[in-house]
Amino acid sequence: MAQAINPADAPPAAARARPVALNAATRWSILFLLAIGVLIAFVDRTSISTAMADPPFKAHFNLSDTDRGMIGAMFFWSYGLVQIPMGWLVDRYGVKTPYTICFALWCVATALTGLISTLFALILMRIIVGAAEAIVMPASYRWIRNNFSEGESGTAVGIFTMGNKFGPAIGAPLASWLIVNYDWRLMFILTGAIGLVWLVPWLLMVKNDLPKGGEAKAAARKAASSVSFASILRSPVVWGAMVVNFCYGYFTFYCMTWMPAYLVEQRGLSLEKSGLYTFFSFAGIAIVAVIAGWTADRIIARGGNPVLVRKAFVIAGFIGACTVLLGAWATSLGWALFWNVFSLSFLGLATANNLALCRLTLIPKPAIGLVTGVQQVATSLAGGVAASLSGWLLHVSGDYELPMLVIFVFLLIGAAACWILLRPEWAPRVTETVE
Repeated sequence: MAQAINPADAPPAAARARPVALNAATRWSILFLLAIGVLIAFVDRTSISTAMADPPFKAHFNLSDTDRGMIGAMFFWSYGLVQIPMGWLVDRYGVKTPYTICFALWCVATALTGLISTLFALILMRIIVGAAEAIVMPASYRWIRNNFSEGESGTAVGIFTMGNKFGPAIGAPLASWLIVNYDWRLMFILTGAIGLVWLVPWLLMVKNDLPKGGEAKAAARKAASSVSFASILRSPVVWGAMVVNFCYGYFTFYCMTWMPAYLVEQRGLSLEKSGLYTFFSFAGIAIVAVIAGWTADRIIARGGNPVLVRKAFVIAGFIGACTVLLGAWATSLGWALFWNVFSLSFLGLATANNLALCRLTLIPKPAIGLVTGVQQVATSLAGGVAASLSGWLLHVSGDYELPMLVIFVFLLIGAAACWILLRPEWAPRVTETVE
């Protein structure tokens, strides 16, 4: 007969399959390496956004606003399509080997983007980069859940998410500098090729967690199957997290795909200055994410309820980020830039706490990869919708106010979904067969 177990617990098979605990220095060092890995991924995926604000690049591929939206969306459609298979893969076959293969693949595809000459080839490279980068979140969150306690998870996730925020922050000015001083071709070749250097410490520092031997493999498979896919899809927490992550992702991916073009085309900045202000926005959300995650951890360590504490930070972040609309309405350049930076930075209150809540606190260990993959479908859908819908809205309205109004609406929906749906009693359940 099947018996439900607390979501935070794992069946005995998972305990037998769990790797030997790492010392603190090694755990935090590998966490920083994971943060650098996701930083490289976001540099590679956002390099296209800066290029699409470059007139020679647009002329080379003869791109319309709709074309630019489609190119941005292609990454996210492929990214979302393989999220669930990637989550299933890391739950059963470990983190190191699948991540290594996919990391190398997306870096090579980014570098090859600098050598192509047709729109079809450009779309194909974005599809490959998207599919390969789908491994990043399921693999990283599985590794974090297996190596950090609840009292450390907010800080750990905050540090990790610095990578996906500093990726655009660094990538935008770096890409701008390379394009202005050289050209877009060299920008793609260098950003893709340099990323491969990361594989050296990754291969040396991280132990192979692929189960070996028949008994270990059987234990790993049993642990991974202890939370059924049907149970995951029945959970209101999973659906609530998908709504929250879609709404959060819509704003952040809008900024990744359209912020450089908005600053150049509507606010009159040069390509180099647009990269600088993009840096400030994403650096702001990264720094606030770490501080908010650490602060929530301290409150929880003093007896605060983990779910309520993290939900409070998430909702505050969504409400504060609604100030993006003030930037759209601003008549002066100074205030427009201020609200542009402030709104995205304020969303950092939600960043680490939302991810710790949706992917660690409320999710059983054996299903971290698969549940993260399911949630990442919503995140990638947000990226695709934000890129393509914003392009269409820009085309029909002629300015960026309407795209930003849509962001405002999604932020309010995300705050409501967090409050209503993210409840421990609605989390996926672990079952174990009782003889």
